Amino acid sequence: MASVVEAAFLVISCFLCSVLLGFSNAAPTFNVVKFGAKPDGKSDSTEPFMRAWNSACTSLSAATIYVPKGRYLLRNINFRGPCKRKVTFLIAGTLVAPEDYRALGDSGFWILFNHVDNLVVSGGNLDAKGAGFWNCRRSGNDCPVGARTMTFNWVNNLVVSGITSVNSQLSHLVINTCNNVVVKNVRLIAPDQSPNTDGIHVEHSNGITINGCTLQTGDDCISIGEATYNLFMSHIKCGPGHGVSIGSLGKQMNEKGVENVTLTNAIFSGSDNGVRIKTWARPSKGFVRNVLFQNIIMNKVENPIIIDQNYCPNNLGCPGQTSGIKISQITYMNINGSSATPEAVTFDCSPSNPCEGIKLHDINLTYKDKPPTSSCKNINGTSSGTLVPESCL
Repeated sequence: MASVVEAAFLVISCFLCSVLLGFSNAAPTFNVVKFGAKPDGKSDSTEPFMRAWNSACTSLSAATIYVPKGRYLLRNINFRGPCKRKVTFLIAGTLVAPEDYRALGDSGFWILFNHVDNLVVSGGNLDAKGAGFWNCRRSGNDCPVGARTMTFNWVNNLVVSGITSVNSQLSHLVINTCNNVVVKNVRLIAPDQSPNTDGIHVEHSNGITINGCTLQTGDDCISIGEATYNLFMSHIKCGPGHGVSIGSLGKQMNEKGVENVTLTNAIFSGSDNGVRIKTWARPSKGFVRNVLFQNIIMNKVENPIIIDQNYCPNNLGCPGQTSGIKISQITYMNINGSSATPEAVTFDCSPSNPCEGIKLHDINLTYKDKPPTSSCKNINGTSSGTLVPESCL
């Protein structure tokens, strides 16, 4: 009998120890309000947010920063690592930029995460109050450089989910020099005439997944810069905006390339472009290769499929030159819908570096219920399946 009691006591003791141990290792949560943040949208909460970040970043166990419901005014803020453990930034409220766009100065960013590994940014709204800055740009006045809403520099193992960003001064979300990133279920919104309000910009990064995002902007829905490798985009809704663009590339001679890019299951509605590759008409050592655009619907898109290797804005710095960017192994498959212009497919490739290995398969686009046209310059490739417009390859 005694042995039974001892055994029972031992089991209960072990259970209690495990419970207590679990509590002792529980991930701490740092509520920004407890650090002095005010959810009134008027009081400057920049310093309280920084104090919360410093506490989470130096925590010896994985930590969460919690932003309760309400509106929190932030000036430009740099959440810098490295941190000791994983940090989760959980936003239930709205982060608001200053009403005066000049308050963000010339830093180029509003919210910056810098040199952090193992980071999650989830939920919430970002209101960058970009209209004043856009008006300044349109007026030709002396304006600051502008601020990107949320930037990630040198961040590895990153998840960004559930964020809604409105009225960014410049790009909404920037992924720069990052590895192993997932961006999912974000909504990035700005008026269609707002200048340079790209949705997501990726450059110098590897292993990026963008999934389930709605992008309604005044510039590219997704822009892809140099040194981007292994980018997978799916279930994207784009429009208004300038489409999904690789480039512009090739402004500099010593650029790195773009390789292994996939866009699948996307809908473009009323955008200026659908899938675009754009390069400067200048010498460059860069390249674009192994790209797949598939399972895409175009709804009254001005340039559903376009390669433009003669980009030379204002005819400055490139007249009489040709693009050195080498474009190869680009596949367009199962793309359907309507063009807003008579020419639905445009391949304007470099005369000194023709596009190679271009493949068209099952393209069915209309223009006012009639077949549109296509044009090809300096391009080699193959076509198969349904082809409307008729292939010029």
